[in-house]
Amino acid sequence: MRYPIPDLPPGEWRETEFEVEKSRFLTWTCHVPDTARFEDLLAKARARHPNASHHCSAFIAGPPGEQQAIGFSDDGEPGGTAGRPMFQVLEGAGMGQVGCVVIRYFGGTKLGTGGLARAYAKAVAQALESLPTRDFTPRTPLRLKVGFAGEAEARAWLAGEDIPVEQADYGADGVILTVGWPSGREADLGALDSRLKGRLEHLTD
Repeated sequence: MRYPIPDLPPGEWRETEFEVEKSRFLTWTCHVPDTARFEDLLAKARARHPNASHHCSAFIAGPPGEQQAIGFSDDGEPGGTAGRPMFQVLEGAGMGQVGCVVIRYFGGTKLGTGGLARAYAKAVAQALESLPTRDFTPRTPLRLKVGFAGEAEARAWLAGEDIPVEQADYGADGVILTVGWPSGREADLGALDSRLKGRLEHLTD
């Protein structure tokens, strides 16, 4: 299943900002392939803005619909007014591997529970509008053994199918190509085997 993810290098984030009743809401958004990456973003936000009133957060460290590697926090705001609205926007966007920290500087005027929920949801929605994304395809390692004479042909076929070669191990009688096969797609190697005239071996051990 292909899905969009933030197109940002490791350790980088995008910042957006808006103001409601003199309260400033700064949103940091980054690529979150795992929970550790999100914890790093949250730690940096706290370190960069130690005097902020709140550092509310939400993340999905997996594909859209992920049920385990997810989380959200109100960080001292009234229950259900920050983290959950933020998470619902992330979930509704159909994006995966994404996380946000909304840093709030209180402006002196209380927004009420409804106002807070709207503000935090808006903070994330606004951030996603300008966030660069790219399509991500989950992949499973597959090991294919070919003769030296068939390596170039195998690589050409794989490239045409948008299947990356992640590793090549050369031995005395050929090469083992470890490829990133799209998860959920049947490993139909008939066309490649035909091109290699039956000299293809799918290693399953």
